[in-house]
Amino acid sequence: MAIKNLIIFGTRPEAIKMAPLVHEFRKNPDIFKTRVCVTAQHREMLDQVLDFFDISPDYDLDLMKPNQTLHGLTAAIITELEPVLSDFQPDYVYVHGDTTTTMASSIAAFYSGAKICHVEAGLRTFNKHAPFPEEINRSVAGVIADIHCAPTQTSCDNLLRENKPAESIVITGNTVIDALQFSQLKVNSEGFTDDEIEALKERLDLDRRILLVTGHRRENHGEGFISICKALRGLAEKYPDLQIVYPVHLNPKVKGPVYELLGGIENIHLIPPLAYPAFIWLMSRSHIVLTDSGGVQEEAPSLGKPVLVMRETTERPEAVKAGTVLLVGTDADLIVTETTKLLEDDTLYESMGHRHNPYGDGKACERILGHILKDHADEIT
Repeated sequence: MAIKNLIIFGTRPEAIKMAPLVHEFRKNPDIFKTRVCVTAQHREMLDQVLDFFDISPDYDLDLMKPNQTLHGLTAAIITELEPVLSDFQPDYVYVHGDTTTTMASSIAAFYSGAKICHVEAGLRTFNKHAPFPEEINRSVAGVIADIHCAPTQTSCDNLLRENKPAESIVITGNTVIDALQFSQLKVNSEGFTDDEIEALKERLDLDRRILLVTGHRRENHGEGFISICKALRGLAEKYPDLQIVYPVHLNPKVKGPVYELLGGIENIHLIPPLAYPAFIWLMSRSHIVLTDSGGVQEEAPSLGKPVLVMRETTERPEAVKAGTVLLVGTDADLIVTETTKLLEDDTLYESMGHRHNPYGDGKACERILGHILKDHADEIT
């Protein structure tokens, strides 16, 4: 009898990191009956990733609504998952990381009696307000989970300090590296075409250095984004030959100040959010990455790109310790100072860009599958 897996995600970052796991389980249809449920906490950006990775959800809750609150989204996920869990009756439910989908799906799966496997478990800032609400989402999922797939030893140690049983933890590496390796092969393969990539080639001078910026975190809304924009304006004026490319998040609290403060500056390119393949292509051709994203802190070092993190804390201290990323917060002067160092000091740039990436070797999904098989060794043999 096949082991029944239900893989649940709702946002673009989750989809990217769970897509290789979907494919890994589906390589073994005689052992695993695997279904995918999307909450569509994000809609358009989620669909782009599903299309790129060739995944068709078995269940689509389609929950994204205008001006949706965290309260309403949490309640809707728990309520709408009930019939899905009742219909499929999975043995395992897989959730990822720190989204509202992850937290609410963990609760719903617990109510249904399924075992919960938390992928990218154990990341902590130990500050419940930063990132908000992600730190609490991840912690709640960690309380409920039966299996904790920790990407690094540091995240494993966090779980052990929280008294999670050692036998429930497996160090896997991060599935984002699996996704990145797959994506690079596909984007660079003969015959692959992408309208967004072609548009970027037309717009940018690939012989000039590119500073890639991403920013959307709630804790940076308001003064944080104003300060970030001041830093970018200062860098644009200081280095007129530098191309600053900022795919701007659609949230009005981000889009408003960014376009107001940076619109019309010749060497700052404000563009709509990019689909995953175009973003990977752009990141691979960038010189430096400025971000407040979690996933980019893992992806960019794998491409040899120094990362300046515009946050006061990070749940990914391994990268800071390894020297592949540097925390700069939202202080405009500090952002300009540290970016300037990387632009002008080739030795520092090379040192930061080519340090060991602590997030794995692209075999995280194999390790997750192997751990589940080990739990069922007697049944399978």
